[in-house]
Amino acid sequence: MIPELKTVGLFFVTALAEIVGCYLPYLWLREDKTSWLLVPGVLSLAAFAWLLSLHPTAAGRVYAAYGGVYIFMAIFWLWAVDGIKPTAWDLVGSGVALLGMAIIMFGPRTA
Repeated sequence: MIPELKTVGLFFVTALAEIVGCYLPYLWLREDKTSWLLVPGVLSLAAFAWLLSLHPTAAGRVYAAYGGVYIFMAIFWLWAVDGIKPTAWDLVGSGVALLGMAIIMFGPRTA
């Protein structure tokens, strides 16, 4: 597999783990759902931390670039789970965030 595709795919899975790990406690706290949602929520957040550790580059660079994918995934979640259609500005902002991720992760390096 192309290393860039593997990196981006890993970012998307990581973002999904983080969003699920935050959404499940939200359901418990704000939507009066069962506290048992905390168990998969904690497991999802643990998976999120582990997935971030799988990147072979400097942690700070990974965290910065990951933020761009997280923004995109949060807007996707808004549409897919919350049922709210993203605005044109949401889509443009997500595109800019993804472009920023690509620049950070795949730009040329001298050292």
